[in-house]
Amino acid sequence: MGIIVNLDVMLAKRKMSSGELASRIGLTQANLSILKTGKAKAVRFSTLSAICKELDCQPGDILEFVDEGEENYE
Repeated sequence: MGIIVNLDVMLAKRKMSSGELASRIGLTQANLSILKTGKAKAVRFSTLSAICKELDCQPGDILEFVDEGEENYE
């Protein structure tokens, strides 16, 4: 598993669309979608900071580490 991106969760909690967030932080919807789906290979701290500022959250609210050897029983 590795890093899990919980951006959809935070967007839902803040009642904000992906398009609105993308517009507010200066990303294309396509690039935000790549990040949301966990397909991004990296994320800039400046992008992460902008997301956290707009969603009023911490980086740990968006990104989660799951040990690849760990089973998910939820």
